[in-house]
Amino acid sequence: MVFEWQTGLWRRVIDSAGRMPHALLLAGPAGGGKRVFAETLAARVLCSQPGPEGYACGVCEDCVWRLSGNHPDLIRVIPEADREDRDDTAGDKPEGGKAASRQIVIEQIRDLQQTLTTGGHRGGQRVAIVDPAEAMNLFTANALLKLLEEPTTNVLFLLISSAPKRLLPTIRSRCQTWAFPRPPAEAAARWLVERKVPDAAALLAFSGGMPLAAADLAEGGGAAARKRFVDDIASLPGKAPLRLASEWESWLKSKDSLASGFDMPTLVVWLQRWVSDLVSLRLGGPVRFFPGQHGILQGLSARLSVDAALGCYNEITQSRRVSQHPLNARLFLEDMLLRYARCLQAAAPAMRK
Repeated sequence: MVFEWQTGLWRRVIDSAGRMPHALLLAGPAGGGKRVFAETLAARVLCSQPGPEGYACGVCEDCVWRLSGNHPDLIRVIPEADREDRDDTAGDKPEGGKAASRQIVIEQIRDLQQTLTTGGHRGGQRVAIVDPAEAMNLFTANALLKLLEEPTTNVLFLLISSAPKRLLPTIRSRCQTWAFPRPPAEAAARWLVERKVPDAAALLAFSGGMPLAAADLAEGGGAAARKRFVDDIASLPGKAPLRLASEWESWLKSKDSLASGFDMPTLVVWLQRWVSDLVSLRLGGPVRFFPGQHGILQGLSARLSVDAALGCYNEITQSRRVSQHPLNARLFLEDMLLRYARCLQAAAPAMRK
């Protein structure tokens, strides 16, 4: 079943029964349940006798195959690294020591094309889920575009994306976009409380109001990591940035970080959220991501002019753009933390004048 905040979209599915477009782009912020919705929709499409509310029956032959993970007409195109994570092998490396790809590679689209050239197992509908769609590089995206331009009969493409602007405009134009907005705050908080997620309010705020992201943080040890991050970043500029960079490099390489998927891009996003709250306070706005640290952030924001606060945010945004593949992790962390510390140190004298 879909989540409470997705019922409006699910009614759209029911209303579209029998005239579903050949390709849907499910777009919205990460952590709101787009993947669950896509799987629920795929289940309905493949089910031979969906119930009155539109959900798959769960007992027909197609549903039994799907639930066992063996339905031949449900094809998932996901990065190899995500496949390993779903198989509970996160942190492991394949034979040869090469890390699993975080991209959807062109060979996967070629395999999909080959699969779709043959008829469906039962002669009915087939579903291809591409998740996340922004994990495709230019060559892979162009290969998928050819499939979307000349769709095979009885195939529904479900593209899931948290960053739809990163997709080729031609791919977006071949899909009907369904927007998944941020869930209402009350519904998101209620969902977390019902699942007894510890420190739900703080984690929900930190996750930008996205309940599944908050739950993943709690389950993956993210609450402890978040506490460490707050303690570390609050120690600047008093603590030497180079020393903190060394500690963070070791942190990212630790067994716990590797097992939980805590990586450089995640760390940079957290710093960006921290600086975002600094900017918001300096402009007279609220603390969005770190409400529990309002006092610390208020003190730091008092050191900054509006220009310095915005400049600091731009600096971290520049770092985020290259955080996926830094040439040297230590140098990258040193540069980012020095930029942040310099923003605070340079602004303080100016604010006292």
